[in-house]
Amino acid sequence: MKLGVNIDHIAVLREARRINDPDPLQALGICARAGAEQITIHLREDRRHIHDEDAIAIIRHSLLPVNLECAKSKDIIDFVCKYRPHRATIVPEKRQEVTTEGGLNVLSQQNDLKDTIYRLHQAEVEVSLFIDPNPEAILASKELGADWIEFHTGHYANLWAMLYSNLANTHHSIKELELPRHKLKARLEQELLKLQDLAKHAKGIKLKVASGHGLNYQNVIPISKIKEIEELNIGQSIIARSIFVGLESAIKEMKNLI
Repeated sequence: MKLGVNIDHIAVLREARRINDPDPLQALGICARAGAEQITIHLREDRRHIHDEDAIAIIRHSLLPVNLECAKSKDIIDFVCKYRPHRATIVPEKRQEVTTEGGLNVLSQQNDLKDTIYRLHQAEVEVSLFIDPNPEAILASKELGADWIEFHTGHYANLWAMLYSNLANTHHSIKELELPRHKLKARLEQELLKLQDLAKHAKGIKLKVASGHGLNYQNVIPISKIKEIEELNIGQSIIARSIFVGLESAIKEMKNLI
């Protein structure tokens, strides 16, 4: 299974002080040396962390393929077509969200997505759609001509956190998941089975399958055992771990787990 390292949170740290350090570009060689197979970045419309100049430098200088997550707005797609990362992952985006909260509503945006995918393919950029794991979104992604889908694993990660971490005992707990442990365990098992079944379905109709969002050193192993999932894109947990052990070691630890 391949690992895409999302380096956005290096830029988040930089933007906390609005200075020029740390520079996400410095992570590229470390990621390659540690065994990552891909660099992932998210160029948001509000440019809250990764800036245009970051994305340009990363695309130009990365020894690894670059996967650029973005909304389907015209100016962003213009940017992607001009600088041509290896892949564009189309994600939903809201200005007020802290991080991407769910998958694309593929069914309600088919005309716009079809045009976007066509433009990206004309620029020889692979296209992935970031979707919630459900069969309708998978089929629509295939019909639109996407090369990849990436499952949003946030619900799986939330179930895991409520069951096995101290999240349930904090003010950050997820109200609809404040359930007895036996019910959380049953839901977690159901979610994992759903991901397995849908990954098989997607693979069966010739879609490449990635997963990401909320994956960390505690919850990643069950996902990594789903053989139809070819790639995981993980960022926050790796960058957080790197504070204590260094980025190279943090990536190697994740690689060993998956």
